[in-house]
Amino acid sequence: MIIALVAGEASGDQLGASLIRSIRLSEPGTRFAGIGGPLMKEAGMDCWWDSDQLSIMGLFEIIKHIPRLMGLRRNLVARLTELKPDVFIGIDAPDFNLGVEKRLKARNIPVIHYVSPTVWAWRPGRVKSIAKSTDRVLCLFPFEPGYYRQQPVAADYTGHPMADEIPLQVNANSARSSLGIDSEGTCIALLPGSRLSEVEKLSASMLDAADLLTGRYPGIRFLMPAATGPARTCFESELTRYPNVNCRVFSQHSKKVMAAADLVICASGTATLEVMLVNRPMVVCYRLSSMTYKLAKGLKLVKSQYFSLPNILASEALVPELLQHEVTGSRIAAEASRWLDQPERRENLKRRFDLLHGELRMDAASCAAKAVLQHLKKPGQQ
Repeated sequence: MIIALVAGEASGDQLGASLIRSIRLSEPGTRFAGIGGPLMKEAGMDCWWDSDQLSIMGLFEIIKHIPRLMGLRRNLVARLTELKPDVFIGIDAPDFNLGVEKRLKARNIPVIHYVSPTVWAWRPGRVKSIAKSTDRVLCLFPFEPGYYRQQPVAADYTGHPMADEIPLQVNANSARSSLGIDSEGTCIALLPGSRLSEVEKLSASMLDAADLLTGRYPGIRFLMPAATGPARTCFESELTRYPNVNCRVFSQHSKKVMAAADLVICASGTATLEVMLVNRPMVVCYRLSSMTYKLAKGLKLVKSQYFSLPNILASEALVPELLQHEVTGSRIAAEASRWLDQPERRENLKRRFDLLHGELRMDAASCAAKAVLQHLKKPGQQ
């Protein structure tokens, strides 16, 4: 059996690797090929192109990459048409993958989209085009399949693999020890994002906040896990402007850094789910280019009341969210200080995060693998 996959960023690479390993348990002879990252490659996938080529953020930022992405998609579809895989699985990256899925579906190749686009928050009208492009959608969160009930496409809730992988109790001292960090004192993790564009937009504001917090809390330390080499270079270049900030930069190790921290200041996205599962208080930041933000606001493309996953899952503001012009050093530092100065608030959040973790904790990778294999055995059945 041949399964083709495409993952567009670090979170998709994690999901793809878990799915590959779970499918192999039932079908050990399966071959995997397509576009993926280091984890999918380690899991045994033949990566034709690296997933970094799809990691672009924003409506206007993507324009200059359109010719390259269109060429990549043409080459990928041609190669997959020749390969004729038993199924194609597009993991997240909907702007790229749904186009691939639509073309392969027209060639009678079964297609599955893993990770529902955020139709509950952004451009809900996409549900109809998604249903036309793919045969089945695998959803990470329990509220998502309901959005597809009126459409001719199957939708399965499979849960999120990270809820299974991350223990219910994560020890901070063990994480600090493994990173070579003193167990005493306050540590704050700075996570400006996995994409270089995010790091460029958020590093200065986060470091402005770190500078203010250094003046308020003597001995405070900061940790930054760089997802890529370019992200590390960008952040370290910005860090040189803050000689008073005690910040140690790591190559990856994001979960360990979260676990070692007393508080996390992070970009919106999958990282907020990771922080919730590791069970640390957080301040969430989200900043787009001014043109992208104005367009999204003007066209009312954003529908959700919240943009961080903990708040969306809880349907309430468990953690502070800072959007666009609110992402300043002084505002981030103020929200961080509230967490540091209010231990009862931290304990209340811990209890809520424990409950959310328990609700999401299921054998998600196995559920996703089971849905894929059932789809192959019974093509066309919804």
